[in-house]
Amino acid sequence: MERLRVCVAGATGWAGSELSRAIGAQGDLTLVSAVSRSQAGRRLGEALGDPDLDAPIFASADEALAVGCEVFVEYTKPEAAKANALAALRQGAHVVIGTSGLTEGDLDEIGAAAEAAGRGVLAVGNFALTVVLMQKFAEMAARLVPHWEIIDYAHAAKADAPSGTARELAHRLSQVRSPEQTVPLDETVGEREARGATVSGSQIHSLRVPGYVIGAEIIFGMPDQRLSIRHDAGASARPYVDGALLAIRRVPELVGLHRGLDAVLDLEG
Repeated sequence: MERLRVCVAGATGWAGSELSRAIGAQGDLTLVSAVSRSQAGRRLGEALGDPDLDAPIFASADEALAVGCEVFVEYTKPEAAKANALAALRQGAHVVIGTSGLTEGDLDEIGAAAEAAGRGVLAVGNFALTVVLMQKFAEMAARLVPHWEIIDYAHAAKADAPSGTARELAHRLSQVRSPEQTVPLDETVGEREARGATVSGSQIHSLRVPGYVIGAEIIFGMPDQRLSIRHDAGASARPYVDGALLAIRRVPELVGLHRGLDAVLDLEG
């Protein structure tokens, strides 16, 4: 069986390094190149202490893509993610996006480029199965409960806000309905910012506090009753690996932009 050729941008980072090691252990995938500005010029196995990883590390996506790959995994930073994804599509690669912080406009531009190239893009942001379930349960609840707000939890060093997980949740809920507000935002007494940011119609409150890794909570309310659906991640990147491997294997079947890991999961059974 011919192996699928993969390039990982952000291969020496917290999540990217765990994914890179996992790709190296798969019989149907080959990691052919990696992107890491801090480790450019080295072999990935040397940088990660894993002799089974022989992929060269480059400083830019364009250099890494020149090696030739079928799937490009974007796991860097929001300010680089869009450019990297567009570069991969120009080179004929399918794209898996694990980086959070991309805006709706960014994703629209990437989606248009994917359609034009006849390639698939799977923008996930969070590959954890518990996030997929949170999103699905929230969509179900939004059909019945008219009021909700989102709390976005992350560590103090996370610069982007809201997180990609919270943005994606708000986007999905906007496809169901708009939340009701008893007091319109422009009638807020006091500081308007205290009501959070409006993203895809939902109010999101981003906390950046030591002690958290990444988490999201959506709180639904009706008179005399309240529902909270919450996801919390631990310190390990392992929960994201299995979902990312699935995305890598399935993205070549897609054309255009697809959002969320559930795009390649059967959750209707």
